Amino acid sequence: MVTMTVEETWAAPLADGPLDATVTIPGSKSLSNRYLILAALGSRPVRLTGLLRSRDTDLMIGALKALGVDCRVDPDDPTNVMVIPPSGGRFRGGARVDCGLAGTVMRFVPGLAMLADGPTHFDGDQQAYRRPMRPLLDGLTQLGAKIEYLGQEGFLPFVLTPPDRLVGREVTIDSSASSQFISGLLLLAARADGTMTIVHSGQHLPSLPHIAMTVDDLRQAGVQVQANPDLCRWSVEGRGSAGTQLPDRVQVEPDLSNAAPFLGAALIGGGQVSVPNWPERTTQPGGLLPEYLKTMGAKVDMVPDGQGGATCRVTGGEAIHGLGDFDLSPAGEIVPSIAAILVFADGPSRLHGIGHLRGHETNRLKALATEISRIGGQARELDDGLAIEPVPVHSMHGAVMETYADHRMATFAAMIGLRVPGIRVRNIGTTAKTMPDFPGMWKRMLAGEGQG
Repeated sequence: MVTMTVEETWAAPLADGPLDATVTIPGSKSLSNRYLILAALGSRPVRLTGLLRSRDTDLMIGALKALGVDCRVDPDDPTNVMVIPPSGGRFRGGARVDCGLAGTVMRFVPGLAMLADGPTHFDGDQQAYRRPMRPLLDGLTQLGAKIEYLGQEGFLPFVLTPPDRLVGREVTIDSSASSQFISGLLLLAARADGTMTIVHSGQHLPSLPHIAMTVDDLRQAGVQVQANPDLCRWSVEGRGSAGTQLPDRVQVEPDLSNAAPFLGAALIGGGQVSVPNWPERTTQPGGLLPEYLKTMGAKVDMVPDGQGGATCRVTGGEAIHGLGDFDLSPAGEIVPSIAAILVFADGPSRLHGIGHLRGHETNRLKALATEISRIGGQARELDDGLAIEPVPVHSMHGAVMETYADHRMATFAAMIGLRVPGIRVRNIGTTAKTMPDFPGMWKRMLAGEGQG
């Protein structure tokens, strides 16, 4: 495993020949952190297997422990974690929660704090102070919480004091900046006394597949949810102290968004890359990736594995095609990987429906336009997205590319380095947010080594 400081740079390796690799992707961050929350909201132990172990999931486990949840990690297999909810379903007050830069921690755990027996202090990385929180906290205020901001209003850090009782009611928020605000309220609603209805009041709602994922996970946990995404309205039959009821054992799917840099490498570097354990059915936005890659000129084969899943095999074509005007709102988290591929396309692309990426770990639209321009490419921000124009590869040049403490900007830069010589990536270690050994995985892919 490669460990580097923020100041060090990592030399992105060139693809010096067609790829031929199989890459096994760790568990989904989105599902891992949702299952951790749902297990903590229950009344009996749940064993999670295939759990992603990365900075984001470790922050979530740390937050749960601070609130009195017993999380027992198997010493022989860190991806195997037993979650034991607190007795009586009441979380421990007086906790200090470190959110780091993890959106799922800062947007999901305040819901658990609504069920604590005292105030909870939330803080995080300095960069997290720029990630919006107000819509969620306004929703929790409607449910009786008191919020004391310790810095800029509407952002970390803050102290949440819970109500004496969580009663279901209608909550209206503007979730235009992140679907996580809706998901955070949906997860909490499972423990309400009575029906809770969440209404989105804004015009645009990003990442609907992530909300669908939350709804699906709630239903898996025995919670009744009426979902009307066309009306931007969701109703949850709260189970009160009975809590959620996940199966005794839950297997976490691989993170399909983290498959994007590796499968995309087949288009940029040529050859083929395979990712096993691809689920037959998934609520992950990364599940849309194979169709996007086909549109850009790749050949995609799904080879059944006889266990309800498949191996996704992507083979690069003779050319990479631009996407023209293309709506990427269902899968915003894979935009950096898509953008890296489109830098080498034979036609222009205008990616729409992704204005909310300005509020992620960094302003991803600005960061992508800046870094593409840094290497001699052409890209510019749009009101709701990004425009990328074709530039001959020989017109591009090496550079030290910034990651902005954003794991997806780091993998974006590594993808660029497959075809542009002299790319160095500052703070490649930020990829540990969701992939603990991305540099090693990348090197093994280029060497054609199997990664089981």
